[in-house]
Amino acid sequence: MNSTHDPIVKIELFPVFIPFNEMVRSLLQGGSGKVAMGLKVDDPWLGADFLVCRMTTESGIVGISDAYVWLVESGASPAMMAGVIKDHLARYVLGQSAFDREAVATRFDNNVARNEMAKGLLDLAMHDIAARSIGRPVYDLCGGKQIDAVPMCLVLPLTDTQTILNLAQMGLDEGIRTFRCKLGDGAVRDVEIIKAMRELIGPEAGLRVDYNQAYAPNEALAAIEAIAPYGIDYAEQPVHADQFAGLAYVQARTAVPLMAHESAFGLRDIVTLAETGGVRCFGLNAERPGGMTAALKAIDYAAARGLDVVLHNQPSGIGSAVILHMHAARARDIRHATELQGHLMLEDDLIKQDIRYEKGLAYVPTGPGWGVELDEDAVDKYQNAAAIEIRA
Repeated sequence: MNSTHDPIVKIELFPVFIPFNEMVRSLLQGGSGKVAMGLKVDDPWLGADFLVCRMTTESGIVGISDAYVWLVESGASPAMMAGVIKDHLARYVLGQSAFDREAVATRFDNNVARNEMAKGLLDLAMHDIAARSIGRPVYDLCGGKQIDAVPMCLVLPLTDTQTILNLAQMGLDEGIRTFRCKLGDGAVRDVEIIKAMRELIGPEAGLRVDYNQAYAPNEALAAIEAIAPYGIDYAEQPVHADQFAGLAYVQARTAVPLMAHESAFGLRDIVTLAETGGVRCFGLNAERPGGMTAALKAIDYAAARGLDVVLHNQPSGIGSAVILHMHAARARDIRHATELQGHLMLEDDLIKQDIRYEKGLAYVPTGPGWGVELDEDAVDKYQNAAAIEIRA
């Protein structure tokens, strides 16, 4: 059978919960609030929920994807996403070729508003199938690989200053040269952390900050201006996710680029923020703003507008491979180091082989598809709800 006309006949969805390792749990519980960041949440952050997708064609080609899902940020849970896929989105995929991604994406958007993460999960699995069907890596479907290894950034929790410095030194020892500090406990505390960090890492290392929606616009502006003298690459999400006007207010009054993360869930959000002057940088991950199809459009749009993009997430090994393929295919237009924290935070990464991390770099997997294989035993171990199977 011609691989380009090999219809998708089955979609399987597996909700899993992977605990954080003990060191990470300790750091998060010992930091500010419940989650060692500026978020005002009631529940501790003990691990990560994922929805894993396994998609199969008539000839037996299998594609995989997953989505890291945190209700606090995404407004969705694995169960909610699985329901949307089962009841609404799957019918636009089943019976289609994995090469029909644009047509499928159009039908998604014509029939189901928003829900970019559920759409993205299916789009990513279709990319894996399409690439595997021709024996090529996914990046070859996206223009080809521009680099072999991606520079990494280390994310540091909002905890006591000495612990932050100790973690940063560990990163320096591993070759990391870019750091993201969680802030949001007030401008005085923010300055204490950033001053100490800059003294440790030196003047040339990259330093970015993440407020996790901690401040009102006026507070955010004062906090950002207080740390600006220490050389900040960008300030992530200083105000609440739905305060687009607040972001524009702050960005118009500071030279420090703002980055939207929780505010940027779809292409419409990204365009609106850019055209209103709300930010100068966007945070993207693998499953939003709607999988590889939409994410590449977002990167190309940002590049055309002279804006920056940073790729980041706490993904499994599958999601990490996806982001590495994305970065490799658009490296010319991505000047910021990528953040991949899942391999540092999670008890298991759901893949059979390790991705290579060395001297501050992550190496792009080169096998067919994403270049990684799903560890089905690990999925069985961490699955926390019944699997869903949808057939043509």
